[in-house]
Amino acid sequence: MLKRLAIRNYALIDSLDIDFPENLIVISGETGAGKSILLGALSLLLGAKAELSVLGDPASNCVVEGEFSRDGEEYILRRVISPQGRSRAFINDEPATLEALKALSGSLVDIHSQFDQTLLAGRRYPLELLDHFAGLAADRVALGTCYDRMQALSREIERRETAAASARKNRDYIEFQYNQLSEARLREGEIEELEIQQRQLANGELIRENLMAVDAIFSADERSLPGQLHEVETALGRIAPYVPEAASLKERVESARIELKDIAYEAEGLSGHIHVSAGELERVEERLSLLYDLLRKHGVESEKELIALREGFASQLSGEEENDAALEAMRKERSALEKEYEAGAARLHAARVQATSRLDAALLDSIHSLELPQAVFETVVQPRTPGREGIDEVLFRFSANPGVAPVELSHCASGGELSRIMLCLKNLLSTFTGMPTLVFDEIDTGVSGSVADKMGEMIVSMGERMQVFAITHLPQVASKGSAHYLVYKETEGGVTHSRIRPLAGEERVREVARMLSGSRLSDEALANARVLLKSR
Repeated sequence: MLKRLAIRNYALIDSLDIDFPENLIVISGETGAGKSILLGALSLLLGAKAELSVLGDPASNCVVEGEFSRDGEEYILRRVISPQGRSRAFINDEPATLEALKALSGSLVDIHSQFDQTLLAGRRYPLELLDHFAGLAADRVALGTCYDRMQALSREIERRETAAASARKNRDYIEFQYNQLSEARLREGEIEELEIQQRQLANGELIRENLMAVDAIFSADERSLPGQLHEVETALGRIAPYVPEAASLKERVESARIELKDIAYEAEGLSGHIHVSAGELERVEERLSLLYDLLRKHGVESEKELIALREGFASQLSGEEENDAALEAMRKERSALEKEYEAGAARLHAARVQATSRLDAALLDSIHSLELPQAVFETVVQPRTPGREGIDEVLFRFSANPGVAPVELSHCASGGELSRIMLCLKNLLSTFTGMPTLVFDEIDTGVSGSVADKMGEMIVSMGERMQVFAITHLPQVASKGSAHYLVYKETEGGVTHSRIRPLAGEERVREVARMLSGSRLSDEALANARVLLKSR
């Protein structure tokens, strides 16, 4: 139940903090007093869209807070709208998403507005009502989950099939590129090695001639470079006892001679490795030409990049195989989901059809009691395009007069008849939904007299098993509340505000009398008001 409602800076409500009791609570007030504003603030708390226009003072926050209880649990819901348009939600003083607020509040309060009566003539609302009545809400959610998965799979299959078709068009090209790069047996650093070989092979004779000249200098029998250095070393050794510096020079010459000996050995080795082969040069140049062509063709600068391209082509080719395998698995899963959906939709259809007669019978008892004794009400299940809710759509058909075939509600029922039908539906559903609080916003529109009195009795009956708020303009309904609140306007300092306060005693008598006769109270209206209040 809604135990407390606090509102600050919402439209004409500058500040309000009020407690509510259990059972039936009547809210009345003159037209324009602010009843719809109060309902709007409550709707905001339950997740309705926030508009900056609701801020009475555009420079201050709008805050709506409600305290609820359900099955021994206490909940505090709060909604804050800033002047910048930012909306924040809180559950038990903890920040929450708007979706979480809606989910929780949807199990705490059901608000019936006058607009709800037009929903009876639609397609979705009758289906939801029938499913709730038949206890099929969980089955419908499960079917919707299956449908969503099936649709998501279909979209993914279509995407992959499109990609596969495109890939098949390019497969020959990709396969050719991969084979060409694969057959090239690419290796990082090979080009640099081949370029060195090519230069050596192309200049083999020049290299050998110069290496032979070096060898001649080192190995000539007479006056060879090592021999001359040995003579210098010997001469320096002779004078070393007399010239100390000569010993150091002798050591340096010795080191140079040893180094030159190593140079001569390595030069001789190089000479042995240099080969002049026209065939080998041709092979190296052909290999270089192939690699250069591949670099130019693919617009890259190294073997590493060519290798990366080759691996990319390989990945595309293997990706096609993986995509085909994934597609096959997805098609099998979709086929299984389609069977699951068809079976679930068929079960829902059968359960819905079976529940229609029970719903009709239960509703007709209530409808007949509201002075529509000859009324006919039919719930019709008919096929529709498969969707989240299944393969059915539900229509409510009605006839108030004998001999007149029932037709869709929107084509036959008056405003007063729709009010009575909606009340009967709410009365029926409230017996098993477990909703702790129900709010009626002028559900008695279009009725009066004894019908209004009987509707009031039905609302009272509902108030015995749950908390019911009845925003009403009918004295027959207002007189039956266990509590009565008045919404009114008050002007302070040239500014108008909406207020609400509980009525009791003579104040309540006068309000019911006003509802009977208007703003000018007569003795008869006051007397009638007292009779109505005593009879509750």
